[in-house]
Amino acid sequence: MWKELNHAKFSGAYQVTGKGTPVMLLHGFPENSEVWAQQQSNLQANYCVITPDLPGSGRSPLTQPLSMESMADFVHAIVLAEGIDKLTVIGHSMGGYVALAFAEKYPQHLQGLGLFHSTAAADTEEKKEARRKSIKLMEQYGSEAFVRQAVPGMFSPHTKSTQPALVEALVQMGMLCKVEALIAYYEAMIQRPDRKTVLQQIQAPVLFIMGKDDTAVPMDSVLPQVTLPPKSSIHIFEHTGHMGMWEVAQESTLVLQQFIEFCK
Repeated sequence: MWKELNHAKFSGAYQVTGKGTPVMLLHGFPENSEVWAQQQSNLQANYCVITPDLPGSGRSPLTQPLSMESMADFVHAIVLAEGIDKLTVIGHSMGGYVALAFAEKYPQHLQGLGLFHSTAAADTEEKKEARRKSIKLMEQYGSEAFVRQAVPGMFSPHTKSTQPALVEALVQMGMLCKVEALIAYYEAMIQRPDRKTVLQQIQAPVLFIMGKDDTAVPMDSVLPQVTLPPKSSIHIFEHTGHMGMWEVAQESTLVLQQFIEFCK
């Protein structure tokens, strides 16, 4: 069921389905909570699954100033609203950056942390410059031109050739996000700090999910991080880009379920 967050600092929407051990799935860019629909549908049989629309996406209005830290505060507000003591937080891409900020600010609530095609490293200067160019593109031509250019690269060549409908579905989802929100997300990603020390200090288990064909968060850039946490679980998908929850949906659900059980 959909719920509205009524908080002094935040307003927004999130879904809660199922009962049991709580797990929160955080979407990435340019997505909304529906990106987790299949995982939510399958996990809710055994767990309480919470899927928020992060500020600026889906049913949640954009709040300014936007940062990974402010979105972590949004997540924390949901945790408090639901009366949750500890939960596992899984973040896809940008959602992983938010999850890391949450782990840094609110470690007492963390039962497990999942980085799904995500990284604790800050943007390289090259990546920051690419994001700035994309912001200029969006400012000049709007969101559709950017989304249609950027989204196909989030999928593996195999997926693009065999499941082109998935690519178009993500294009359509991305175009639901207003251009000012897309720009705010990119600016927040440019400004986010390196959080590898969070991985070194974390007490909860950490899941790393990587795609061999992921060009947005390349596997080789994440592999050095897997030895930082005291407890790591690692899964690498073949023929998968940046969208494992869609490209290998059933396998992704199984990996998440195994990790949630591990964290209990």
